[in-house]
Amino acid sequence: MTKTTGRATQWLDESALPPLITAAEQLAIDEAILDEAESGLLKNQVVRTWQATAPVVVLGSSSELLREVNCDACERLNITVLRRPSGGATVILGPGCIMWSVISPFQNAPPLEAIHASMLDPLAAALSETGREVIRAGTSDLVVKGSGRARKISGNALRVRRRSVLYHGTLLDEFPLELVGQLLRHPPREPEYRHQRTHGEFLTNLSLGRKQIDKAVRNAFAADGNRTTWPQRQTQQLVKSRYGKTSWTERL
Repeated sequence: MTKTTGRATQWLDESALPPLITAAEQLAIDEAILDEAESGLLKNQVVRTWQATAPVVVLGSSSELLREVNCDACERLNITVLRRPSGGATVILGPGCIMWSVISPFQNAPPLEAIHASMLDPLAAALSETGREVIRAGTSDLVVKGSGRARKISGNALRVRRRSVLYHGTLLDEFPLELVGQLLRHPPREPEYRHQRTHGEFLTNLSLGRKQIDKAVRNAFAADGNRTTWPQRQTQQLVKSRYGKTSWTERL
C-alpha cells in the first residue's frame, strides 16, 4: 500500500494539545486531520495516541445506541456517550485505554483488507517485541495469545474517503475491564474467535505502560518526523456541528 509521498511519517505528540482537551475534541481532531488529507493539504502520514481523562462510551458511526449501550448504567454513573466517524462496534475509553490513530493521504484509497494488513500487522509486530505475542484476529482486532483462548487487547475501525484513510482503535493497557460489562451490552455481532464469551472473559490488558505503547506505535509506522500543530479551527467546528451534539450521538 503506497502513500502519496515518500516523506517521513509525522508523530503528533499529545503534549502538543491542550491538557484538558475533551474526548469529543480528540475524535474531532482525527476527522479534522483527515479533512486535511482529503483536500490535499496533508502530505505526510500522521500518527498519534491519546487517552481520555475519564471513562466515555464511543459508538461506531452505524452503531445503534440502545442495542449496544446500557444507557441506564451510563446515566447512573454519569458516563458521557459519543459517536465517532468510523465504523465498528461501541467501545469504552478512559484512563488505562490508549487510543491510536493513523491518518494517511493517498492518490487512491486501497482495498479494505490491504488497509487492515498495513495497519495491524506492523503494530502487532511492534507490540510483540515487548515480550507478549500479539497477533491479528477477526477483521480488525489484535489479541494476546496465551495458554487458553486468545484475548482481545485492541479493537479498530476505519473511515475511507477517496484520497484519505483514517484508521484508529483502542489499546487496553491498565483499564478497569469490569466497567465494559457494566456499560455495554453483548455486541450484536462478534468475531468467530470470541465464542460468545462475556466482555470479562474476552478482554485483557497489556500492562505495558503509556511510554512503551507510544514507542511501539511510533516504531510500527516509522513515525520519525514530529508535528507540533493541529487544525484547531476545524476541530472546534466539528465539535459544534457533530461531536458535541446529542442529535449526532443519538441518531441511531
